[in-house]
Amino acid sequence: MVNLSEKNLRVPINRFLRYLQNERNASDLTLKSYREDLEAWLEYMIDVRDGECPRPDRITIMELRGYLSAMNEAKYAKTTIARRLASLRSFYRFGQREGWCLDNPAKAIRNPRFRRPLPFFLTTDEIAKLLEAPDPDTPLGLRDRAMLETLYSAGLRISELIGLEMADLLFDEELLKVRGKGKKERFAPVGSYAMAAINNWLVQGRPQLVKTPPQNQEEFLRSRVFVNRFGNPINVRSFGRKLDRYLLETGLDKRTSPHTLRHSFATHLLDNGADIRSIQELMGHKNLITTQIYTHITTATLREVYEKSHPRAGMTQGLNRENR
Repeated sequence: MVNLSEKNLRVPINRFLRYLQNERNASDLTLKSYREDLEAWLEYMIDVRDGECPRPDRITIMELRGYLSAMNEAKYAKTTIARRLASLRSFYRFGQREGWCLDNPAKAIRNPRFRRPLPFFLTTDEIAKLLEAPDPDTPLGLRDRAMLETLYSAGLRISELIGLEMADLLFDEELLKVRGKGKKERFAPVGSYAMAAINNWLVQGRPQLVKTPPQNQEEFLRSRVFVNRFGNPINVRSFGRKLDRYLLETGLDKRTSPHTLRHSFATHLLDNGADIRSIQELMGHKNLITTQIYTHITTATLREVYEKSHPRAGMTQGLNRENR
């Protein structure tokens, strides 16, 4: 049990972040998000208490409601407010575990109501156009083709893709060993087009960029699959810039990001008859609710096809006009 008799809010926040990192194996991005959310709350509490940094066990539900009102007045996005409230609930659950609070005051604060936006995705024709954009006669073009093919074929997050090591390529089984959120591992099937693109990159492209060969088999297996023009592991920003260039060349929607290929992967699977549970496993989603967003996309698509194709789909509109 933590003794907070002489300690302020900063102490348990730091303990909570260490807990997320060491015991929950939270990713760097997750830690960054929690840290920013809790620091924003801390700044608010210090401000309303005239510079005093309070103890967390003495913060009331009314003060938390005041924080919610302040965010609404500042016109924060509803998604931002919901995320910050979720961070507070997790923080206080940790407090209950540590023994410095008996209940979770943030649990009584309701999230703002909002419609979750449907993920943006590309059609199969648009995907094909994007995949053909990289130049296959250059090492970087071979790399970019392999990365795009793999993102779409396996439905990976960009962080999962750039984190792939040589040992993660299971060619015989046509699988990738993927480290997802919370450092959880899963095996992702990958199609023949992507496997061929990866092989072309490894045989024809990568050796031209990696000038210093690995010293032994262990070092080789731990080396990253995708590297930049200097032979170092490629990062998210660098690949994002290349993708922007391909979007400009192909005239595809500028909203397209690496994550768009993951959305497209799930949507196309669902459209072609895959069940939602299987898609959840393939994407590495912890909660089925996260995956179910794609059913809304499919429903909207079906409705659009129906309206355009069925001879009496507009009958209701016609009746409405007649009854005016």
